[in-house]
Amino acid sequence: MLALLLTGAAVAGWLWQRSAALEVEAVMVAAPSSGSGSAAILQATGYVTARRQATVSAQITGTLTAVLIEEGEHVAAGQVLARLEDSAQKAALRQAAAQLLAARALLLQFQAQLEQARRDNQRNVDLIDRKLVSQQALETTQTQVATLEAQVESQRKQVDLAQAAFEGTQVQLDYTTVRAPFAGVIVAKAAQPGEIVSPISAGGGFTRTGVGTIVDMDSLEIEVDVNEAYINRVQPGQKAQAVLDAYPDWTIPAHVIAIIPTADRSKATVKVRIAIEQKDPRILPDMGVRVSFLEQAVGAPTPAAASRLPAGMLVPASAIVERAGSSVVFVIDGSHARARQVGPGQAFGDLRLAEGLAPGMRVVRSPPPALEDGAAIVIRQ
Repeated sequence: MLALLLTGAAVAGWLWQRSAALEVEAVMVAAPSSGSGSAAILQATGYVTARRQATVSAQITGTLTAVLIEEGEHVAAGQVLARLEDSAQKAALRQAAAQLLAARALLLQFQAQLEQARRDNQRNVDLIDRKLVSQQALETTQTQVATLEAQVESQRKQVDLAQAAFEGTQVQLDYTTVRAPFAGVIVAKAAQPGEIVSPISAGGGFTRTGVGTIVDMDSLEIEVDVNEAYINRVQPGQKAQAVLDAYPDWTIPAHVIAIIPTADRSKATVKVRIAIEQKDPRILPDMGVRVSFLEQAVGAPTPAAASRLPAGMLVPASAIVERAGSSVVFVIDGSHARARQVGPGQAFGDLRLAEGLAPGMRVVRSPPPALEDGAAIVIRQ
């Protein structure tokens, strides 16, 4: 009985602690670029995106007989990815080929008849002067020549029509082979042999609309949302640094490609495209990333002066709050927040240098007044 009471009390205490946890927003600290002569004037978060990505499907509805791809496989442009059942297309192609051969044979027949009619007409022309044939016989051979010339021309059109029909059935047969539109990496395999694929959704959930998804890894870039109040600090071509959430100690050189000329009304942000200057297999689509926009400092410090710059990590200015007369930041430790006293540091736009922190640490952005050392927290998603 006592054990049950103790267990119930422990569960009740855990539930109370969970309900008492404060919801906070987390942000990762960044290392300053003190030796480069550049200062971070703005930070934004976003994701790695592929500028060139395609979900490949068949151009006709059919049953898959082979799927020749797997996730992570590199494919070349034009490489066969899948095949559809093609017996009907092959039969139609054989029929079209036979019709084309028949049309060409009939054209040869008409051409031979035309040549004979021309020779007969020429003989009548030679004989009419000697009064050996009648005018009516000459006119008959002339009419026959004109008729056969028209038949030959008409049959040439029939050959062209049969040739077009043959090429059309060849295209339909080619549609049963699914090829890669460009070189890239397979990131998703969406169908298996025996399934029906279609370029459009047929409803009911029994028809696949894609065979797989290809990403051109050379087209990877970063998209971030910048608060519209600070978009004036960003310019095309501006230098930047990117840090992946998966590799917080790795700084990737980057620069601004373009500012998308439209704002998101609901979030009050503007989307910015960032080019990745250092390609690496570790960079994957949809990875979370933090970008620091850099501004070349006026009168960049010498190496000796740069070595005397204050040490520390860059944190949002809103992460530094006053507690008991001291400046502190709250470092996230699992499901709790730990107060870490920091000294006043140099300002870099919306960021401040804070000593005593290490790369990869996460701190609470804008800690609520009720947040204290050791308090239980829930990270806002």
